[in-house]
Amino acid sequence: MHPICLIRSSVSKRLEKPSTMTALITSTVFKPVLMASLIGLNVVGMQAQAATNNESSPTASLQLISLDADEISAENGADNLSDIADMLDAADASDDAIDSVADESALTDEADDINTDIPAEVGQVSLNAISPETLKTFVAVIDLVRREYVDTVNDEELFNNAMSGMLTKLDSHAEFLDAEAYENLRAFTEGDVGDIGIKVVYRPKAGYWVVTEVLDDSPADKKGIAVGDYLHQVDEFKLDDDRQTNDVEQLLTGIAGTQVDIVTSKAGRRKHTTTLQRNNNHPQVIETRLVDGMAVMKLPAFQNNSREKLLQGLISLEAPISGILLDMRDNPGGVLTSAVSVASLFMADTDVVQVKGRKDDSRVLSTQGAAILKPLPVVVLQNRYSASAAEVLASSLQAQKRATIVGEVSYGKGSVQSVIPVNDEQAVKLTVANYVTAAGNKIDGIGVEPDVALLGNENTWEQQALDLLRAKALASGIRFVRNSAVEDNTLEDQTDEDQTDEKQIDEK
Repeated sequence: MHPICLIRSSVSKRLEKPSTMTALITSTVFKPVLMASLIGLNVVGMQAQAATNNESSPTASLQLISLDADEISAENGADNLSDIADMLDAADASDDAIDSVADESALTDEADDINTDIPAEVGQVSLNAISPETLKTFVAVIDLVRREYVDTVNDEELFNNAMSGMLTKLDSHAEFLDAEAYENLRAFTEGDVGDIGIKVVYRPKAGYWVVTEVLDDSPADKKGIAVGDYLHQVDEFKLDDDRQTNDVEQLLTGIAGTQVDIVTSKAGRRKHTTTLQRNNNHPQVIETRLVDGMAVMKLPAFQNNSREKLLQGLISLEAPISGILLDMRDNPGGVLTSAVSVASLFMADTDVVQVKGRKDDSRVLSTQGAAILKPLPVVVLQNRYSASAAEVLASSLQAQKRATIVGEVSYGKGSVQSVIPVNDEQAVKLTVANYVTAAGNKIDGIGVEPDVALLGNENTWEQQALDLLRAKALASGIRFVRNSAVEDNTLEDQTDEDQTDEKQIDEK
């Protein structure tokens, strides 16, 4: 079962280009359909459905308000936004017909599938609550930018920026996804992580992190980031000489399609904040090494195939394993069900996390299947950038005393985002729930406290973690092989037995 059931939303008609100023005001309710569940991300499936029958459509009683090109002649200067702003004066008079009749079919038609989380007073706010003055101001600002900004600005970009700004102001984790970011986000669940396409190094003489490489046509390149620029900050993390190169790279890398804010400057010039989407994709690699019979596994993010990749990594070692060091430093999270699947490798019949939506009730996600790695001792290594699904796994292993958590306090991100399509190419990522540990402890803004705090240079942490694991390691390790290899060995053993039996028969 999925942790969140969300009402699927759709737009019955794609908006025309901004120059036609088509405004579509409608509301639809569909059965909840969830394709994949993510911490950081809940991808919601969507199929466009048109209201073609007034009797069966739950939106039949709703009306559309539009300013179409067909209704405004070219002679009236429809493309001049300042003129359109003046036209909005006509909308000041109230239209009692718009919300005078409640959409009763939305409350009676398949009531079990309706999202009752939305309070009635919110669903029935009159359209007149939106001030015409606010609409006129918005249009006037767009017109001002079009006429006065130093560079020519694409109308579509302006509107996308407006939607993005609305969401990011609402919630730092919410964002508007354009076609490229939306596709990359969907690709992430199957194995891709992303970055913005730059390399940086610390220059002691300058005292700054400096961009040394910008990939052609990368998100950074498209936004004008150039070699030689100073990089001062990534999201809320300020960069100084205490950071390691790998540390900064991990800050820039994350779930493909998500956005990151970077603060840069040209030498001697004012700092500038740029919002970029991690659209430079590359496959996730789970690094697996054998150190003194212990498996060191670096898990950079949680994706649909993370459980299988972890097992494949253990098989590839082709040696007995006496313990596992799971390195989740810089892990930003990812697919929630993946974190639960990974937890299922280590624990059986165990509650992993509680997910709380808009209602007071919560949903508990538990491990499933056989705990293949249950006999092996585990140490989890985390840092301040380990977030979301990484914190879910660490907290559940810690609560069950199944693993020792070492490092520093994790990031503290305890919210769940859903990716809700608005059409075939664009989507909105919106916070829809919070999660807490299975015991009910809050993670958001707090993080997971390690059992053993590690200090000093982070480059030494792996060795410190291995020293702790070594004290718990099995005397004789466990070797993992593929099913096909087991079957082959079984057949060989059976053949040997058959040959022995034949020989014994002959002797008799």
